[in-house]
Order: sequence, then C-alpha cells, then structure tokens
Amino acid sequence: MLNWDVIAWKDLSRDALYEILALRAEVFVVEQDCPYQDVDGKDANSLHVVAWSSADYANSTRRALAYTRIVFPGGSYAEPSIGRVVTAAEVRGQGVGVELMRRSITACQRHFPGQPIRISAQSYLEKFYVELGFVPTGKTYLEDGIPHLEMLLAGAG
Repeated sequence: MLNWDVIAWKDLSRDALYEILALRAEVFVVEQDCPYQDVDGKDANSLHVVAWSSADYANSTRRALAYTRIVFPGGSYAEPSIGRVVTAAEVRGQGVGVELMRRSITACQRHFPGQPIRISAQSYLEKFYVELGFVPTGKTYLEDGIPHLEMLLAGAG
C-alpha cells in the first residue's frame, strides 16, 4: 500500500525533499547512466506528487517510491507541465506509473483548470502517454543524450 501526497514547495520537509532527490538520482543518474543537472531551479515553482512506502509512515522512515514534478505555467512551457516522472524499480509493473500519472493529471486539472498539460517524454514511453490521452506535438529530439518527444494533453472544459 502506498501513501500519496501532492505537496507545494513551501510544505516540503527536508526529509521529504531528501527522499525525492534520492529517488530521482537513483533512477535518472545511476540506473539510466545519465549525468545531468537535476536540481535546475524549477522545484520551488512546482507541485510535487509523491507515492510513499507505507513502512512506518508516521515516523518518517518512509521512502519515495514514485514521483512527478508539476511545473507551473511559464516555468518550462506556457502550459503546466509534468516532468521528472519516476518510479522505483521495486514498484514497476504494478500499475504505479499509471496511478502516478493519473494523480498528476488530476492535480494539474485542479490547480490549472481548463489548461492543457505539456510533457517532454522519453520516446520509448510514447505509447504509455498516448494511452493516458497525450498527443505527440513534434519531432523526436535528444535531451541529455536520451530521445524525447513533446506531448500535449488537451485541457478540459
């Protein structure tokens, strides 16, 4: 069982931020062997969607197992954007990624009603995002040496 949060920057504890950054480094830098500048100045102008392990949640010995960052409109794109989409290896294949994106889309729709949502997706995940309603908007490009594709989810209403 996972415990889910949507957290504004001002409400992130040091421990929560540490766990989030540890997960991002574990997957993006170590597992994907992609050294890049993860701390890019956008976290403070974002919402943070996190799935925590249920192990001793009350005593802060929880671990971030899935995460996205929702950057406010104007931060990465004109639209709100979902990025830094990451799941820990031990929860992959259990539907956590789909649940993470659904919760992130819902958070975007709640905070930015009617606005489309833009993402920069790793190209190999195009089908995953298409199944969530995103549509490719351009050509594949390299970001940090990994093929990516911009995609857009139309705004509701």
